[in-house]
Amino acid sequence: MRLTVFASGSSGNCLLLSGGRTNILIDAGISTRRIAALLGECCLTLQDIGGVLISHEHSDHIYGLKTLVKRSTCPIYAPRTVASRLRGMLPELDERLEVIPVGEDFSIAALSVRAFHTPHDTPESVGYRVSCGGVFAIATDMGCVTDEVRENLRGADTVLIESNHDEEMLRFGPYPPMLKRRILSDHGHLSNENCAALARELAESGTRTIILGHLSRQNNTPSTAMRAAEAALAGTGTEIFCAPELGCLSLKVEEACLESS
Repeated sequence: MRLTVFASGSSGNCLLLSGGRTNILIDAGISTRRIAALLGECCLTLQDIGGVLISHEHSDHIYGLKTLVKRSTCPIYAPRTVASRLRGMLPELDERLEVIPVGEDFSIAALSVRAFHTPHDTPESVGYRVSCGGVFAIATDMGCVTDEVRENLRGADTVLIESNHDEEMLRFGPYPPMLKRRILSDHGHLSNENCAALARELAESGTRTIILGHLSRQNNTPSTAMRAAEAALAGTGTEIFCAPELGCLSLKVEEACLESS
């Protein structure tokens, strides 16, 4: 299975997973034009996408969805509450939406998929665990690490987890107090420190590659996030990368080897 991160951050989130002959997107938070261009770099088109998994309805995860469904025929997968909110926001999705279970495995052709809840300030938000030979899991947009999150990330070969902010940068930065409280809450976003602690747990459970994602442009830097994670992962042998805000990071999940950036 191959993972290609197209974007990760507050300005947009989208990644491609390919296993066997099956290609899916997780979130579509960048323009369809950009998705199509990045797929082209992977020798794929929009018509090669077998489905789009949506984590939640915030704009940085669904920005390109309206146009994408006009230009492709793939189904859109979301848990019940997320699907209901998507129908209200984008009625044209109705016939394309497939409601998926949370906590139960289901299949998209060659891929086995499981959604699990993440604690965020929306009625429902999920991460995903996807298997096809290797196992990839993603959990972003979460204010704390719950037992459900741990259980579904543990043992995955490659994991993308949120490393949103440096707490000192956030506390002394320009955001208004209400927004700072929201980000720091248990339903906000995960700090570098908490991400690093989770990364250590995952490394000890067998995860070979960890990708830091959803970094804040204002309250974090890739080097700051990497320093925190590298300190936590010292001596584990686990590889660590930082997902691009906009760009292309491609990894082979089974071998956890960096292909391009």
